[in-house]
Amino acid sequence: MKRHLLIILVLFALTRMGYTQNKPVEMPLYPENKVPGNLPGPDEEKSESNGGILRISKIKTPTLTAYLPPADKANGTAVIICPGGGYSIVAIDHEGFKVAEKFNEMGVAAFVLKYRIPDKKNQTDPSITPLQDAQQAILTVRANAEKWNIDPSRIGIMGFSAGGHLASTAGTHFEHSLINNPAQISVRPDFMILIYPVISADIAITHSGSFKNLLGANPSAEQLNLYSNEKQVTAKTPPSFLVHASDDGGVSANNSIVFYQALLKNKIPAELHIYQNGGHGFGMHNATTKDEWMERCKNWLVKNGWLKNQ
Repeated sequence: MKRHLLIILVLFALTRMGYTQNKPVEMPLYPENKVPGNLPGPDEEKSESNGGILRISKIKTPTLTAYLPPADKANGTAVIICPGGGYSIVAIDHEGFKVAEKFNEMGVAAFVLKYRIPDKKNQTDPSITPLQDAQQAILTVRANAEKWNIDPSRIGIMGFSAGGHLASTAGTHFEHSLINNPAQISVRPDFMILIYPVISADIAITHSGSFKNLLGANPSAEQLNLYSNEKQVTAKTPPSFLVHASDDGGVSANNSIVFYQALLKNKIPAELHIYQNGGHGFGMHNATTKDEWMERCKNWLVKNGWLKNQ
């Protein structure tokens, strides 16, 4: 009896201290699962774990998984997370779920986007489907801001690797809505967090696999220019935080550099961290340094007023 009472008291204390957290909820991205541009056919989605990384491939039905912090800890900021995977898979755990849990510790609501993998077998126009999903995610979070205790003017987007390309596309192509949006809700993210992102189709620095998977084997010069997001930065582009490693052999650090330079040219508030080592795909923890870039990111969020309650 005394032991049970002690457990109850401990749980009550943890609750009062704000350590409890709502369970994550996965939901269809589109109402009634009416996914724009999808073609009829079987859903062949596949999940597998390899080397401790959970990979989801052949995604045809996109979802959004909500991680909401306790109400007494929530500060009103939200982040939509786009895991990487070269537009061929989604590395949804170490670049998604674990990152969402970390944001919850900051009082930030986090939403992990399982976006569609471009595939002409599944979509009428594979090149636009990831961006449609990112825009729909922003619209969904903004439309439900009151319900989820979120400030609709503090909704950011984050992406890793090819997910960074998707996030930066959402942050530079928002004036052209590709989804059903009768209420004309803004699909512009309020800030961007880009981690070893694919940015440019410039042959000297590009990650050719990501562009091939997104645009096909023979994209036009117009398409390559359109999705080279350093060329799409304007004075309306959201403030951005970028992280890369100098020795990244998968996606050249020059992708982050050219995007940062474009932000500076357009007088957009920006912060860039380039580590000496780390390679590609390190997620939240670069094992080559004691520095934790998520702490640098938190400081940047505080500086810009997105963590007002902290």
